[in-house]
Amino acid sequence: MKKFKMFGMILTVFCFVLLGMLAAPHKGDVAYAKKITKDSQVVKLAKKKVPGAQIFEIDRDYEKGNLLYEVKMIKGTKEYDLTYLASNGSLVQYEWEQNRINRTSKKKIMSMSKCKSLAKKKVRGATITSIRLKYEDGVQQYKVKMKKGTTKYELDYHAKTRELLSYGWEKRITSKAGNNNYIGVEEAKKIALSKVPGATVIKVEFDRDDGVPVYDVELVKDEYEYDIEIHAVTGKVLDFDQDFREDIYY
Repeated sequence: MKKFKMFGMILTVFCFVLLGMLAAPHKGDVAYAKKITKDSQVVKLAKKKVPGAQIFEIDRDYEKGNLLYEVKMIKGTKEYDLTYLASNGSLVQYEWEQNRINRTSKKKIMSMSKCKSLAKKKVRGATITSIRLKYEDGVQQYKVKMKKGTTKYELDYHAKTRELLSYGWEKRITSKAGNNNYIGVEEAKKIALSKVPGATVIKVEFDRDDGVPVYDVELVKDEYEYDIEIHAVTGKVLDFDQDFREDIYY
């Protein structure tokens, strides 16, 4: 009788252990929940996404207040561009492009309906938002844009060989939480125009200068162009440059 009780206890413990293993997150999933703070982390993620590829460039950029890591890779005849969100390590943009294209094919151009069919098979459940035939890189290509939820896709097909020449998707990035204390683009414009009354604002970009959030405002007035850097939180003008416009000739 004691033997049966002991067997029952062992079986119960085994079941709990097994359930724990099944419920535990996969290592690959955990990796994408970690904040990226250095290049070595993004290198590890990129190499896992495209095994065997060689990384030749890593850049950092900001979008809507979010720090992004951009990785460029090459493997065989394809070049890859991957973008990771630093706050949680998630992949928000993925793209590859063939660097070898058949430019001598004598096949007939496939129909647009056939191209639509190929695109829908590649991205199942997505809606085609636009498709057009264009001559690019020495060949005729079908440029296809698609959307599925908040993710946008772009596919390029060789119009004759039907080969997929490039493929990419991009997830929508929302403004970083806690950015409500930023003065905003419109306020940055007002501050810049107060420094150069009557000027025309050409461009406003959010950036970080040595970790400081700033708005870079470009303006033109008469024969001059202006570059004004404004603190994104306080609205203080940090830098003011004035130069002769290069697009004016005498």
